[in-house]
Amino acid sequence: MNKTHLHQKAVALKKQWEEKQAFCETNAQVVRIMMQNRNLNYEEITEKLVVKLKDYLKESKQKWFVIWVSGWIDSATVSTLCAKTWEKTIVMDMPIHQNQEEVTRANEHMNWLQKKFPNVERFTIDLTDTFETFKKSLPEIDDEIVRYMAYVNARSRLRAVTLYAIANEKQYVVAWTWNKVEDYGIWFFTKYWDWAVDISPIWKLYKSEVYDLARHLEVNTDILNARPTDWLHPDWATDEDQIWCSYDELEWAMIEYDNWKRENDFDWRKKEIMKIYTQRHTVNAHKMQMPPVFGI
Repeated sequence: MNKTHLHQKAVALKKQWEEKQAFCETNAQVVRIMMQNRNLNYEEITEKLVVKLKDYLKESKQKWFVIWVSGWIDSATVSTLCAKTWEKTIVMDMPIHQNQEEVTRANEHMNWLQKKFPNVERFTIDLTDTFETFKKSLPEIDDEIVRYMAYVNARSRLRAVTLYAIANEKQYVVAWTWNKVEDYGIWFFTKYWDWAVDISPIWKLYKSEVYDLARHLEVNTDILNARPTDWLHPDWATDEDQIWCSYDELEWAMIEYDNWKRENDFDWRKKEIMKIYTQRHTVNAHKMQMPPVFGI
């Protein structure tokens, strides 16, 4: 397949996302009218999470924390929490064919951490060439779009291999960035990557609460305003472009999931959101299960 054909297919895919995007904007069009406010005290939450991080580091008999900084809200929040322990914290970015805006945000956040916390060290491992070498070792395929989509998760797993190579060598704890909506509600993560961690401090927080905690921690405004993405898809499709609804809507669906029998009480958009949530929650549940062991 030539580059022109590849580009045309990517443009067509982007158009499909844009058509759906009209329903899933999280800015002014979708406010948090669906989300129940838990009235969390973010100062108390910060203190508790920092203590738990310090306790885990001590109990695990490891030396430092290490975390991948993606330039998005979850990793910015967790890396800041790790830094606030005043234990040595290694932050790193691992670009693979990355949009420069994403790389810039990641680097600006790491710079901010270093200025604020003397216990923070940072470095970059560009895995683009490594990924290209990996692709060349695979069997040939005619359709490059199929190849691209088939191996997007390989990019995530390559980062996991890199993190643990460093963590095992230096006795680090790998901290990660799950939140309640993505990583429990719809299981929106790469199997054997997002689970390839030692500790995930923000797993009990909804996505909106992660944003609130990040504001409390004074995370960079550029990160707060950036629409989340997984760094994987062509044309830089965001998470919500792929999911076809907003995180605020997904939070509502998580709360209402047990009341799905009241479907007739929902308007057309809520019905569509609930179907999206239910389908993903069901189809992706295998990511949270241990591989089956067969009897003999």
